[in-house]
Amino acid sequence: MPAAGALRYNPETVGIVALMDTLALYDQFRTLLGEEGAKRFAQMIGTMIEDAKNAVTKRDFAELRESFESHSSRLEAALTNLAEAQARTEERVGSLEAAVERLAEAQVRAEARLAGVEDRLARLEAVVAELAAAVNGLAIRSDRHEGTLLELKFRDRLPSYLGLYLRRAKVLQPADLLDALEPRLEWADVEDFLRADVLAQGLVDGAATYVIGDVSYTANASDVERAARRAALLRKADLPAVGLVACEAVHPQTIAYAREQGVRVWADGRLIDERPS
Repeated sequence: MPAAGALRYNPETVGIVALMDTLALYDQFRTLLGEEGAKRFAQMIGTMIEDAKNAVTKRDFAELRESFESHSSRLEAALTNLAEAQARTEERVGSLEAAVERLAEAQVRAEARLAGVEDRLARLEAVVAELAAAVNGLAIRSDRHEGTLLELKFRDRLPSYLGLYLRRAKVLQPADLLDALEPRLEWADVEDFLRADVLAQGLVDGAATYVIGDVSYTANASDVERAARRAALLRKADLPAVGLVACEAVHPQTIAYAREQGVRVWADGRLIDERPS
């Protein structure tokens, strides 16, 4: 009987051991690598053992097996660490997805609130626009009403208001000059003249003169232009005339513009730049 240290390599024994190791490897790594992965791994190791069975002694085989088991342990530990890292990664990804989902929900809520605010702002702007239009309309109607009252008052008291400028003043109606204007003016010009607010006749610096003008509660450039245009129509018909704007309030720029156009301005009870007698 051979001594224990003198055992020689037995191919049949190694073959059985190889088969057993292959099955053991398959069972061991099936959970980590799956059916196919564990099968291929076991076959690969079995092939390595089979290739080496004719070239190693029992001692060599033991060393090879010990080395293999050591590498297998390290490989198993590495695979375990990899699985744990993958689990942690999946957990972080899951947390990230949940955070993204919460962010998306918050954005949807914010957009909904913003849409509601924009809708309320639009309605508020519409209400403000309506109020502004109403106030503007009220101001226009008020100005027209005040202007009408001032026109009636100015006509009634014109000789007193313009007494120092237009001596022997007499209030006329524009239609009183219709016969004198029709032969000399275009029909559109005659119609424009007839829309004058006030017309009077008297003496300016001793010369017979007509004063024609617009009456407005607050005078502006348009009032000046109408007065200048209608006075020019009278002069075109060979009737001496001066334009006049009567008002309660007027801007200094409007007064300057009236001077440029040769139009007199009566404001707040007095004739602007009125000369003392």
